[in-house]
Amino acid sequence: MLKKYFTREVKIGILAVTATALLLYGLNFLKGVNVFKPTNYYYATFSNIDGLVETAPIFIKGHQVGQIRDISYDFTKETSFVVTLDIDKELQLPQGTRAELFDNGMLGGKAIRIVYSPQSTAFIPVGDTLTSLTVRGLMAYVSEDLLPKVDRLVSTTDSLIRSVKEITSGNEIKNTLSSIEQMSSNLEQSAVQLKSVMQHDVPGIVKNVHTITNDFAQVSTNMKGIDFAKTAQGIDATMLDLQQITQKMNSKEGSLGLLINDRSFYDNLNQTTTSANQLVIDLKENPKRYVHFSLFGGKK
Repeated sequence: MLKKYFTREVKIGILAVTATALLLYGLNFLKGVNVFKPTNYYYATFSNIDGLVETAPIFIKGHQVGQIRDISYDFTKETSFVVTLDIDKELQLPQGTRAELFDNGMLGGKAIRIVYSPQSTAFIPVGDTLTSLTVRGLMAYVSEDLLPKVDRLVSTTDSLIRSVKEITSGNEIKNTLSSIEQMSSNLEQSAVQLKSVMQHDVPGIVKNVHTITNDFAQVSTNMKGIDFAKTAQGIDATMLDLQQITQKMNSKEGSLGLLINDRSFYDNLNQTTTSANQLVIDLKENPKRYVHFSLFGGKK
């Protein structure tokens, strides 16, 4: 009797249904959908989903609690996209929970993050719409903030490179390099000359300085033997004698003092000198007046 109902056609049909069920289960498994695990659904609305796709994961504090079931859109509305969220049925969402669209990874893949406040005792009914928010991701930061700065930096760098190129291609830098080369050559020559001086002249100078130092030492030794006290006493005595002589010269004592201080003595001495001079002149002119010499007797 059973053979009558399990014909070839029935077996083929049962096999086809089983294969289809397994295929659907496998596809859902590959998508991350567990058809045997019950879920609750909620909605979130966004004006721009930035590439969010169905089966994208839903996280709470980094742990996956569900995935995107469906994405519908109506571009006549400001919030064009309605996203259906499949979340684990055991998870209840308190009031104030929000759904955030964020970058899941460095490549910019999108996912939903559930952020809720556990202090609330009331829960959001299943099938309700959550407060939605789009979080600015790394790629948005790069494209909106970093790229303009990089563009300005590239422009500035290009201007700097052009300026450096103009400077290096001009004659000024060549002249400067030539001057530096000449200066280096002069410094090298100066170093050679200084080395020669240090090797030949400086030893002689040091030797001379050493000799002068020895002479000063000998002079110092000789000066140590001088009785400076006695010498000073002799100088004092000499100065005292000179002082006495000066005092006598200033007084009218002695011929020198009279000559210096007495005008009449000077005049008499001057007159006597004049008379002697006249006498000598007259003696030269009239010697016979003063000298008489005769072998036979002279005239009176």
